[in-house]
This record gives sequence, structure tokens and C-alpha cells, in this order.
Amino acid sequence: MPIAPSSQTRPVRIRIVDGVLGARRARGTVVVIDVLRAFSVSAYALAGGATECRLVREVDEALRLARRLEGALVSAEVNGLPVPGIPISNSPTQVSAADLNGRVLIQRSSAGTQCTAAAGGADQLFAASLVVARATARAVRAQSPALVTLVASGIRGRDLEDRACAAYIQGLLEGRDEDPRALLAPLRASERYLRLAAGEVLGFAPSDLELSLEPNRFDFALLAGQDAEGQFLRRLP
Repeated sequence: MPIAPSSQTRPVRIRIVDGVLGARRARGTVVVIDVLRAFSVSAYALAGGATECRLVREVDEALRLARRLEGALVSAEVNGLPVPGIPISNSPTQVSAADLNGRVLIQRSSAGTQCTAAAGGADQLFAASLVVARATARAVRAQSPALVTLVASGIRGRDLEDRACAAYIQGLLEGRDEDPRALLAPLRASERYLRLAAGEVLGFAPSDLELSLEPNRFDFALLAGQDAEGQFLRRLP
């Protein structure tokens, strides 16, 4: 079902921007989207019992934080590749198999966590992916924002999945319920998708595609916040 705007809710202006530069300029309620794979990883971690996800810019920062937080696990990649010595990469497949109940997942990625760190001008910040798209739109709409900025975190021209997710969330905010699978058609027709599905990309499990591209698997949003330890994501509700 679409999320119909209430007659008592002011119209919302929606912008879609790309990457870290777009995140730096983002204002209003900001939603940073990383479908493949950072914020799919976050959603699976929180659905699997993690208390929160901690977002960092650098691998060294992730390792230092893990030493301070008892029982924390690290998920990290650099330029899409696994990091030696860190068993969990930026993979929903690996995260789904990990024991995260009651633990913190610390995430470092080359796109999503860089964009959330850059989104300092947000009035309210969410992270999102297809698996939590509808819940994200519902959470954003509940705030009655005047401006929503959707940040497709990937490289412009290669962020087809993030753009598709942004278009889907925009439609839900505007009262349309478009078919997310149709919006993903350009991705599925791309050479990049075919290589990922064939297991030809180092550090990327083909099963990550299936897990990341399932629309609305989870009925919660990823609300970002900041405290003395840095930036975090928690389930909402």
C-alpha cells in the first residue's frame, strides 16, 4: 500500500543527490541509501539481534572502537574488497550467518558510511536500502518534513540500485506505490549486475544480490544518531 499524504500534512519537497558531495550539501530530513551493500548489512544485523550498528570512516577507527566495545564485531571493506584480518566483509550473507544477538556491529564501507559521515547538515538522518524502503518512507512521512534529501551513495552512473531505491522511496512519500522490481530493471540489464550474479567480482557473494534486492523484507527504519562514541544506527521502531 502506498503511504498517502495526509490532507493535514504540508507538501514535501524531495531532492535526489549522489555520493559524498551530495551528502555534504544535503539538508532537511536526509536519507542515505546504500543497497549494495552497507545498509542492507545494517538491516540484516539489526534484524538478527544486534543492538546497534556503529558507522565509521576508516578501518583503523573500526578496530579501535571494537576494542572499546565488548563483544563488538567489525564489518569492513575497502574499495569493495575484504580487509585482511577482518572475517566479515560488507556482506549481508556473512552478517546473516554471524551471531549478533545483543552485540554491536561496527561498519566501514567505501560509500554508505562515508556519506552518512558527510551528511552533517541533516535535521534528521536515516540510512536506507531496499529491504527497509517502505518502513523508511513511513518514518520520514511521520515527521512531516518540508524537505527530504535522498542520497544515492554510489558513484553516479554506477549507482543504479541506489537510484532505484531513491525513486521508490520518493514515490511512496508522494503517495505512489511503484513496482520496485521494475525500477531495478536497468540494474539487472547491466554488465555489472551480470558479473556480480556470476560471482566474477572479488569480495562479492552472488547471494548478496538476492538478500539486498528483496524489497521491504523488514518493517523497521534505520535511524541515525550521534553520541560520544560516534555515529550509530538503531531500529525504528
